[in-house]
Amino acid sequence: MVDWKNPPRLFIPGPIKVLPEVLEQLARPTLGHRGKEYSQLHGETVGMLKKMLSTEQSVFLSTSSASGVWEGCIRNCVKLDETILCTMCGAFSDKFAMVSRACGRTPDELKVEWGQAITADMIDKKLATGNYAAVTIVYNETSTGLTNPVYEISEMMKEKYPDVLVFVDAVSGMVGLPMHFDRLGWDVVFASVQKAFSIPPGLAVFAVSDRAMEKSKTVPDRGYYFDFQEFAKSAAKDQTPTTPAVPQIMALHYQCTRLLEEGMENVWARHKKMAEYARAWTKENFDLFAPEEYASNTLTAVKNNRGIKVAEVIAALQQKHNTVFGNGYGKLKQDVFRIAHMGDISLDDLKELLGWIDEEIK
Repeated sequence: MVDWKNPPRLFIPGPIKVLPEVLEQLARPTLGHRGKEYSQLHGETVGMLKKMLSTEQSVFLSTSSASGVWEGCIRNCVKLDETILCTMCGAFSDKFAMVSRACGRTPDELKVEWGQAITADMIDKKLATGNYAAVTIVYNETSTGLTNPVYEISEMMKEKYPDVLVFVDAVSGMVGLPMHFDRLGWDVVFASVQKAFSIPPGLAVFAVSDRAMEKSKTVPDRGYYFDFQEFAKSAAKDQTPTTPAVPQIMALHYQCTRLLEEGMENVWARHKKMAEYARAWTKENFDLFAPEEYASNTLTAVKNNRGIKVAEVIAALQQKHNTVFGNGYGKLKQDVFRIAHMGDISLDDLKELLGWIDEEIK
């Protein structure tokens, strides 16, 4: 029988393991979100996030999942008569296109098979055929364990399509993968804190370029909750437009402090080391779902080419060790399983998990 009061240790692709000292931040006395104490917390947190994301532009905190910023960037930066190029290579990049339609915009799809990467050449060929206001990209496709070559894409975009806005879903990429927002020339990037930040869910972090903020001023019917102009007005006072998730922001402040002390280059190297171990184990026992050159450093999608009963292995690990990993997402549920190695998951944690899986599949 399950017991939500004694939850399993999580190696699913989010939410993931949270350290006790991070949970302690959630138990601090709360703050009035219009008081000076909160403004101090907010300002310090955003300042650290700007360093982590390598940006001098706007960084906002939203009490929502990162999925809300899908809607935010579309409604703020794309007019009803403009077209968006939506690149689609998995479940979450597909949903980005779905949200575009739900917001009444016109998406044009650039679609590849799940597990294949979106390349700069593909986007170049597509953008050359029409007039696009923006392009949507997923940095790290959580459903397939694939990292798109965003640095190459960004260089191409800056050179050939400097007027096209770039919206990037970095939900399972931010913190764990390199990110230099200003250098990349992106216009919106966003993530949830329950992935590589290793914080319980309920908060999104997003950066917005100056030109996207200016474009937002010209777009009518932006709504309210995700209106970038409302975020900017509140940010000038180190506040949020609506009541923020103060406990999560306290935890975010704590984690940002730790990450900057470690150094972002070291953080990225730590994630790469775990990923290399997971990929070596995968190739020895199964196969990678994504091409190795595009395999993610924050989670590994394992192709179940041995036909093991993944659900039974997960159930066995939960019963014996109170630990779970992830099965496949959507149409890949029976064919793939996913192992997270991001945030405060350690290499020793990962080795222990894979050892337990070895015991079951033998």
